Amino acid sequence: MVEKNKEYILDIISQGYEGEGIAKINDTFPIFIEGALKGEKVNVRIVKSKKNFAYAKLIDVIEPSKERCEAKCNINKRCGGCKLQHSTYKEQLTFKFERVKDCITKIGKLDNSIVKFPLGMEEPWRYRNKVQLPIGMINGELKIGFFAPRSHEIIDMETCLIQDEIADKVVELTRQWIKRNNIKPYNIDGKYDETGILRHIMIRRGFTTNEVMVVLVTNGDKLPNKDEFVKLIVDNIPGIKSIVQNVNSKATNVILGQECITLWGEPTISDYIGDFKFNISPLSFFQVNPTQTEVLYGKALEYAQLTGDETVFDAYCGTGTITLFLSQKAKKVYGVEIIPQAIENANINAKENNVDNVEFFVGESEVVIPDLINKGVKADIVVVDPPRKGCDIKLLNAITNINAERIVYVSCDPSTLARDLAILEENGYKTLEVQPVDMFPQTAHIENVALLIKER
Repeated sequence: MVEKNKEYILDIISQGYEGEGIAKINDTFPIFIEGALKGEKVNVRIVKSKKNFAYAKLIDVIEPSKERCEAKCNINKRCGGCKLQHSTYKEQLTFKFERVKDCITKIGKLDNSIVKFPLGMEEPWRYRNKVQLPIGMINGELKIGFFAPRSHEIIDMETCLIQDEIADKVVELTRQWIKRNNIKPYNIDGKYDETGILRHIMIRRGFTTNEVMVVLVTNGDKLPNKDEFVKLIVDNIPGIKSIVQNVNSKATNVILGQECITLWGEPTISDYIGDFKFNISPLSFFQVNPTQTEVLYGKALEYAQLTGDETVFDAYCGTGTITLFLSQKAKKVYGVEIIPQAIENANINAKENNVDNVEFFVGESEVVIPDLINKGVKADIVVVDPPRKGCDIKLLNAITNINAERIVYVSCDPSTLARDLAILEENGYKTLEVQPVDMFPQTAHIENVALLIKER
């Protein structure tokens, strides 16, 4: 046991799943220290002590890792979004490699030699095509930025080095407009004020088209001086194509409401992934790193090993991005998604790209796919791209009953991926390879795509 508020000098022996350094006292009691890197000797102060572990604040790095570097962002420690900025990019990839291997071994009980080194970016900055920022008034001062970790405190932001640079300019113009017109935010000192108007601002940019969308999220349909805002954005933002007011009157942490009002231009912008064009609305899901999305989907297509004769099930297909990639080399692809609006977008995307060998269904994959099988549709390959919580167990059971030759599993969480791979292995499939793809440099997040084959 360690004492709260007491300082200790510790050796960092590993890093946790969020990138925090881990030291141990008496080889058994772990202490988690945000900002510390593996191999360092550090001076820390205990801030929270539990029965089996403790948290500490980094006071000083006595012996730094050779992979430590100066964080480029001046609000890095307060914002908490880029937890690995103090580490070289090479070491970030190594950390993510070790994290995936650890999950595969400890959770999946599989041989971690199947995990390949992550596919990283040549330029791991300014890669995000979308940013959503809360707007608030804190102690009488306007704040537009990110929430601090585990709080409703808004960290004011002038620039974000992983967002597109056009977003910085939009934020500054929005800040000027709010101050000039004294427009009241919805967030006042961390609490919601029903008389407030502005909740968030969202900026999206098509990386291949340079088209820009600006969305103001409001508490109700009232938006004073909106014509001035429109003129300010149109006159100063190159590539602006869409200015939208999104209405969200619910007392919720969900950012966007369902009602969108186009204030200027078009209701959508467009972008490409590979050869495919996608229309993006304020409510559309679209991967935030288009460069690495093409890498990820290309790997999924490679793993599918399509020859043109196969039928494919694409579970959790969203707006059909992977579905369209698969359609290039498949005979027929069936996409399934529970969100009706996503399927509407998927059908539009298929039509606009002249893809006629896909078919989309609204519903739970674990219900729709068995129904398709009962109607005589047999899949040679199944592709799944579930949310962070992983696949529903009913879907995993349905997949294994199909007896498809291959399963391609795209995952945004190594822990749930490892859990689901173990289930699939128990049901007759063998995992051949797991390829991490770094979609989120400077953060601890890592995407993966895994290939499984049916054991005969």
